[in-house]
Amino acid sequence: QVQLVESGGGLVQSGGSLRLSCVASGLPFSNALMSWYRQAPGQERELVAAIFSTGSTKLTDALKDRFTISRDNAKNTLFLQMNSLKPEDTAVYYCNAVYGSPYWGQGTQVTVSP
Repeated sequence: QVQLVESGGGLVQSGGSLRLSCVASGLPFSNALMSWYRQAPGQERELVAAIFSTGSTKLTDALKDRFTISRDNAKNTLFLQMNSLKPEDTAVYYCNAVYGSPYWGQGTQVTVSP
């Protein structure tokens, strides 16, 4: 059974930083495509960043100057470093893994106050 457990969300002031983590189990993590998505209230879920098994990354253009995605295959952990946070970054952030099928974590709330 695949499990993705996110952590690291919380309340932060505008301009602050957060580091999200996602611990994966039940799949060959190093071979999986891993991504972060987010969903703000009343909006559709959107891709934030992805990291391939090769280590190459893809970030949404609007976020690539502030967010960084990385992975530690030895610890089956995915990270999202978020800097210079803005109120519009407020959302539930979801970890996603693709290995044959897509899998989702339960999400972690990020709230950025003005």
